[in-house]
Parts: sequence; C-alpha cells; structure tokens
Amino acid sequence: MSDKTTHFGFEQVPWDEKRRRVARVFDSVASNYDLMNDAMSLGVHRLWKRFAVEQTGARPGQRILDLAGGTGDLAARLARLVGPGGEVVIGDINPSMLQVGRERLLDRGIAANVRFVQVNAESLPFPDHSFDCITIAFGLRNVTDKQKALESMFRTLKPGGRLLVLEFSKPSLPGLAPLYDLYSFRVLPVMGRLIARDADSYRYLAESIRMHPDQDTLKGMMEQAGFEDCDYFNLSGGIVAVHRGFRF
Repeated sequence: MSDKTTHFGFEQVPWDEKRRRVARVFDSVASNYDLMNDAMSLGVHRLWKRFAVEQTGARPGQRILDLAGGTGDLAARLARLVGPGGEVVIGDINPSMLQVGRERLLDRGIAANVRFVQVNAESLPFPDHSFDCITIAFGLRNVTDKQKALESMFRTLKPGGRLLVLEFSKPSLPGLAPLYDLYSFRVLPVMGRLIARDADSYRYLAESIRMHPDQDTLKGMMEQAGFEDCDYFNLSGGIVAVHRGFRF
C-alpha cells in the first residue's frame, strides 16, 4: 500500500482511501445524480455539456472515449454525431454510475454504437492510439493521480486527436467568488440532504471543487502530459471551464 496522501475534499487521506471514499460518494448519489445536476445548476449544466461537445469536432465514423461518463449526458450527444459507423465508449470507475447510464440510454433508444466499460482513468486498458477524441466531464477532480490520468489519456489518443476536459474551476468574474462560496457550502449540502438524502456527499463535492487545479495549472498539467495547442474556455464566469488539448 502506498504511504502517499492526497486530498478528499479538505481532508488529507491515503491515496487508496480516497479511491474507496470517492466510490462510496458515487454509489450514494448515482440514482439522483441527474436530478441533483439540474437542481444545483438550474439546468445550466446542459448548456455547459453542449458547448463541450461542440468543441470535440466529432464526426461520423469516429471512436470517442467518454471518461467518467456517468449517466450518459455527453455520450448521448456524441453517439448521434459519430453515427452508426462510429462508437462511443463510456468509461467510468464506478459500476453504480455505469448501471444508471446504461439504463438511461437504453430507455432513450441509444445503444447500438455505445459501449460501457469499467475503467480507472489512471491506467486505461486500451491500446495506444485507440480514440479520435476523449472527453471527461466533471470527473477529473475525483481522480487521485490526475497527472497519471492525463498521460494515460494522451497515450490512447490517435495522432490528430483531442482531449476535452469539462470541469468546475475558479471564478474569474470579479465579486463572484464569495457568492459562489456561500452557495457551495451553505446551500448545496442542504439541497443534497433534501433531494438526495445525502448532505455529506455534496459537501465533499463542493470541497473537491476548491481543491481542483485552477485553469492555468490544469493547462500546464495537460502540456506536461504531452498535449499541444492547449487552451481553455471559461463558462459562467469561470465557475466551469472547458480545457482542450491536441495530440499531433
């Protein structure tokens, strides 16, 4: 067992313990995940995801990996773009989230070109140059070794491929940060208790956002992993950012 520690929210824990705790969080929230996303963001998360999908440049026949694919929001859009000749692989470390996503897409009739795989982003079980594009939405902050995960993503991308990271980030709009803190630490846990009957998990999610690298730090991590022409787009005043990087 590694003696290294990392953060679980604001708490320092052993690396292996973080993986177990994150798993418990998503086991708990899986069934109410989409409902809570709509409530927390007043539905704006759908616009964030739509923007991220637009940046993928997805085309018919491509093969795309949607990491931390959860309940399939991005994958449903991507599956339509790659068409019957393409494939979207939904990869998630949490089987509860994968099950919810599988049932949801089946109910919507989106299954023919979608595959579900339980994977750890830090050690993707795919050959080199497997995908035209990789997306990860609101999942990177829960990965224990983010740098290792970015390197694994780079390895599995085809030359000419791109990575899109949609994630909560640091507010850039003047005066927004204190209001965002008030909402995150006072309102969000209450919503978690009332809607998902789990205030602690949503308190962790708020804390994990604060511990996630800011926009420029994450851009630097992507460059360190080998990605080129990296940039990012701030959405909703920097509450969320879409990072993009290419493998040439």
